[in-house]
This record gives sequence, structure tokens and C-alpha cells, in this order.
Amino acid sequence: MVSTGAVPNLAFRRLRGQRSAGEFAAAVRRAAREIGEQVACDARYIGRVESGEIRCPNYAYERVFLHMFPGASLADLGFSARESVRGRGARSGSAPSVPSAPEAAAEAPSAPDESHHTDEESDVLRRVFMMGGTATVAAASLGLGGPPASAAGVSLPAQRRVGESEVDAVEQAVRRIRVLDDRRGGDGLYRQAARPLRAAYELLDTGATTRRAVSDRLHAGAGELAISVGWLAHDSGRFEDARSHYAEALATARLAGDAGLEAHAFCNTSFLARDAGRPREAVRAAEAGQRAARALGSPRLLALLALREAGGRAGLGDRTGCDRAIGRARAAFERGTAAGDPEWMSFFREAELELLEAQCWSALGDWSRAARHGRRAVTLQDAHFTRNLALYRAQLAGDLARAGRVEEAATTGHQVLDLLDRVRSSRIRGMVAGAARVLEGRAGGVSGAESFLTRHRGLGGAHPALPEGASSGRS
Repeated sequence: MVSTGAVPNLAFRRLRGQRSAGEFAAAVRRAAREIGEQVACDARYIGRVESGEIRCPNYAYERVFLHMFPGASLADLGFSARESVRGRGARSGSAPSVPSAPEAAAEAPSAPDESHHTDEESDVLRRVFMMGGTATVAAASLGLGGPPASAAGVSLPAQRRVGESEVDAVEQAVRRIRVLDDRRGGDGLYRQAARPLRAAYELLDTGATTRRAVSDRLHAGAGELAISVGWLAHDSGRFEDARSHYAEALATARLAGDAGLEAHAFCNTSFLARDAGRPREAVRAAEAGQRAARALGSPRLLALLALREAGGRAGLGDRTGCDRAIGRARAAFERGTAAGDPEWMSFFREAELELLEAQCWSALGDWSRAARHGRRAVTLQDAHFTRNLALYRAQLAGDLARAGRVEEAATTGHQVLDLLDRVRSSRIRGMVAGAARVLEGRAGGVSGAESFLTRHRGLGGAHPALPEGASSGRS
């Protein structure tokens, strides 16, 4: 609902011109892809901007809008200065009001500035996941009023009808988790992100949605939230928790008849099975995901699922089957993007394809070939994805070390260590530890390698390694 004092953004409306809100939203999404940004812009978002409900866009949208209109400032686009929007209640001398969840998610930063990431992350999590309401977690975000409940038990009014604002909040929670994970990794987010998941499923359990379209969105949102929380568990080494969350998402997909959610759940299940040393299960899950995805009109999704299959086959030592699956993946990838590509696949670009192929050859023991693809992945990776900058280099460092490229491995390892103060991921630390163990036996007086090993030990580098090849970008 638009607040009483909202002032329409006429400047932004003029920029839309003769295009419909939906057409303009599509142009925003295209512009985002051009600069490697992630936004899920739709006609509702454009309407909220033009109505004045969104007084200042989050950082992701800001970058996209300034890319679309070179030379313009936020003020030229009709927006208020960020400092006049954030914390306005405290400056006015009154108790700060709690914005609705969609407003908080829209106005909160999409990702932390590199120089202030800790404060920004805390602020975003606090606003999106822990605002007041009948639940102390994202719950509240679902537009519910009343006194806070304990974090351990989410309580919702039994007869509360669930509408678009509640579903919007669930969807915003998913997006915020993904953005923060891209910047920071899963270790610091998992416990907090599990709370809004409970709230979302509590809403599902009420069964009191207003109409089928809202119910479908709520099921999809809750399922995607389960996958996102599962991924955070996966990335932080909590494999059994991740398995449970992915299974929950799959069950939700089956109940709702949502093939897209089912394909996503199988994709992540396959990924987890590979990392957990269950390659045969990885292959079966990837094949099931491909069956679910065939009617969705997304060659890129089929490409990713084929790569998941390839990873499983590599774990089985099936070089021929792995090579064939990689071939199918590359053929599908080359068909390009499509309208049916799911929002969550924004991470899957050529860099990720190269990384996943590198992991296949690494699992098969072809270290030199793995390193060739790993170098290409590092070269292609977008600097926006801080976590993957560390992850890709960690993979490459391990492959270089095993291929006997000691000096290059050490140099790459140093680059990973440079990023570890910003990225909290047990997976990445485990990969670096694995590379260090290989180099321990091969340093042989090589100064660069000795320097890396000394620095790694100094950072408390005794982290358990994951299974060979156990790493990839967030899904």
C-alpha cells in the first residue's frame, strides 16, 4: 500500500514514455544483464517507483538506472537522496517507524559497499528478516502486526488471509539472501536466513490465500527460499541440513505442480550429492531435473543441469559419459538466453560454465586440462560476485598445485587469501586448505610457495578439505 505522504515520481514516469510498465521493466532487466547486475524488475516495481512509494532505489537498481540514462543523477530520475530516506524517523525526533517489508527490501542496499560490508549486511538482515510483527523474523515482513514472538516459534493469526504483500516479502527475502551470498558467502547468513523460511512455511500452513495465483506464488517463493537457505547450509558445510531443505523445496514443487521449482530443487540436490561424495545420486538427480526442465523453454537451465550430470559422472570415473554431458551443456548454452530462464540463474554465465567443466576434469585427475578451464573462468568472472572471485581462484590454485605449477598455484592462492576477509565460506576455505596441503609436499624451496604456506598458516588455515572438486557458484 502506498503511504499517505507519497509524492508521485513524475520524472521517472516521463522517462518511461510510451512504453507500458511491463515493457519498461523488461528494458530494466536487459540493462541489468548488460552490466552483470541482478534485479527482478516487473510492472509492480515500476508502478511503486512512479507512485512515489519507492523514494530511493537500492544500490543494484541505482547502478542499472544510471547505466540506462548516462549522465543522469538519482535526483534527475526523480529520487530522493539516500540519506534522506534511511533513518528518517530518528532524525525527525520521533520513534522510527518500521516500513513494510516490500519497502524495506526495495530501499535497503542490495549489496554491501566493499568498505562498509559488515554494517551494511547487518542492516539489510535486520530490516528484511527481523522487523516487528507476530514473528521476530522475516515473518514480520509479511505485513503482520502485533507483539514480537520468540525466534524459535513463529506464530501467525489463524484466520489471517495471505495476499500479495506477504508473498512480495517472501520473494524479497529470497533475493536479499542471494545478493548477500554473492558478496559474503554462506557461513554468516545461514542461521539468520533459516528464520524467514520458517515464517514462509507457516504462511503456507495457514492455507488462507486469497486466490490461486497468490497461492502459486507463495508456494514458489517458499520453495525458492528453502533452496536458498539450503544453499547457505551447503556452502557452510552443513550437508545434512542442506539435504533437508532441498527435499522440502522438492516436496513443495511436487505439491504445487511447479516444474521450474522442481528443476531447481533437483539441480541443487545433484550439486550437493556430488559434493557429499554420492556421484550416482548426483547423476540421477540431474537427469530428473532435466526431465522437469524440458518444457520450460530455458536452454541455459538445461545446460546447467547437464553440467550437474557431468559432475556426477566425473565422480564415477565415467570420462566418456562426462564428456558427452559437457558437450550437451555447451550446445545448450550456446543457444543463448531465453524468456524462460529463471531468475535464480543470474550467476550462470560463461565463467561458471568454464568453472564447472574445470571441476569435472579435476575430478577425473586431468589437472592440466582443469587448470586451462579454471584460468578462463577466472578471466571471465564478473567482479560483482566477490564470493565467486575467491571460489574460482581457489579451484584454480588446487588444480595448478596438482598439475605441478607450484609458483602459479601459490600466486593464485595469495589472491584467494586477499579475499577471505570479505568472504565467509567453509567451502572456499576448505579448497584453499586442500591446495595448501598439496603445496606442502611440493614447495621445495620455491619462495612464492613458502610465502603462501606461511601466510595460510598465519590465517588459521587448518580447515578441513571438501571432496575433490567440491565447489561451484551458488544456485
